[in-house]
Amino acid sequence: MSKLTDFLKTLPNPKEFASFGVYEKSYNQLKDDHIFIIKEEGNDLIVVTGSSMKNFKGEKRTLNQLDYLIAQTDHDNINALRNLFPYMKPKPVLREKRSFGLGDRLGLAGEGHLRALLAYDAYPVLAQQSMRELTLTNRTYSDVLDAASLAVYKMGYKRGFGADGDHLKTEKDIKYALDTGFTMITLDTSDHIRNDVESLSVEQINQEVNLTENDKKKYLDKTFNIQGHQISFTELELKKAILIYQDSVEYTTHIYHQFFKGNKEVDLELSIDETATKTELNHHLYIANELAEKGVHLTTIAPRFHGEFQKGIDYIGNTHTFQEELKVHVAIAEHYGYKLSIHSGSDKFSIFEIIGKETKGHFHVKTAGTNWLVAAHLVAIKDPSLYREIHQKALDTFDQAKKLYHVTTHIENIPAIDQLSDQELPKLFENNDARQLIHITYGYILNDKNNDGTYKFKDRLYHLWTQYSDLYATMLKEHIGKHLELLYKGF
Repeated sequence: MSKLTDFLKTLPNPKEFASFGVYEKSYNQLKDDHIFIIKEEGNDLIVVTGSSMKNFKGEKRTLNQLDYLIAQTDHDNINALRNLFPYMKPKPVLREKRSFGLGDRLGLAGEGHLRALLAYDAYPVLAQQSMRELTLTNRTYSDVLDAASLAVYKMGYKRGFGADGDHLKTEKDIKYALDTGFTMITLDTSDHIRNDVESLSVEQINQEVNLTENDKKKYLDKTFNIQGHQISFTELELKKAILIYQDSVEYTTHIYHQFFKGNKEVDLELSIDETATKTELNHHLYIANELAEKGVHLTTIAPRFHGEFQKGIDYIGNTHTFQEELKVHVAIAEHYGYKLSIHSGSDKFSIFEIIGKETKGHFHVKTAGTNWLVAAHLVAIKDPSLYREIHQKALDTFDQAKKLYHVTTHIENIPAIDQLSDQELPKLFENNDARQLIHITYGYILNDKNNDGTYKFKDRLYHLWTQYSDLYATMLKEHIGKHLELLYKGF
């Protein structure tokens, strides 16, 4: 603790923060109290002096008549910081013109994410996790929010950030996220969307759907002019829309009135991207129109766009078709008063400029797994032996993991790791198949245990990531920065 005591001796006029291991942007003075975070032996510690000590749990000490307290960065102490510094609390940012989702499965990426965002005006959603991710990482929503809040405090980031309960399906999970303090819910209605309709015959469809007079009046024998785009329905197209999406519309309406109506502190995003086929343009209009009639006010909708948005790799598909259809999706969104959300946005470099251009900079883009990939890339650079172990674990568990994620990985295209030198390992992250292999097996890697119940990889990985936290942040700044640079290039 010599660095800490040396730093305390410089108070009340501290300087040269970095030489003492103190995060300069974390230093705050409340009247005569000093509060900051210092890195000691790889661990972040909260240091508090004066009357503010009463809000924290930790070890009290005295130096030259200066009383101070050293506190761990646990939930209670981070909560104490949040109460003193409101900018550490999330706010609804999805309603802002530009927002960017940054899923952090490890709780270590916040500093790198903020470094990337500092050069841009998009609002970050730093606390973004699905129930699947929480289960696979053995984390809670409190863990996710605490990690984001701590990064905000360390970086002195006061502009505001969001917290997204991502891809939630049940009332129980939505309530859990909201009770934790999350300011955005992504409602995943995939369980209420039919994926078999395209395989049905016309006769089967006609048997299942009888159009009401109101359906016909609203949608048939007319053309919707949406910002110059002409959208219409045939009777068959309307029946398909009803079959595929009506239950989703009803469930969304129920959830909205249960949790969101009149609640100005939370944003609601509707996810309809987890479907077998793309969201047709007139189907998007049907969903938007039905929800508007039922008094549902969304902040964003995430359609399933043309092409494939697979995990951890670039867009697969015809970029011209994507662009032409995106124009209409944007027009529908603007007409009904929400913005578009692009899911599985990690590494979609070939279309970011298109998204920026056609949305006129009015977007929400989600990333998540790519941040884990950057962490795994760091392991390959700094501890090749450990990387070889987790790579083998990924190979062993890939068949299980791919049941949870849609990928078209070809394992045979990944070089045999025992034939690669240590220096060649980082190049695996330029191989799409290797990226997807590591991308979807994170849960199996992090949860693997030895016979005695200790973690096989997790503790060693976290030790390495903590040791090289600045490098991880630098790598994230560069990688996420590339996403943002291309998005902003479009407008």
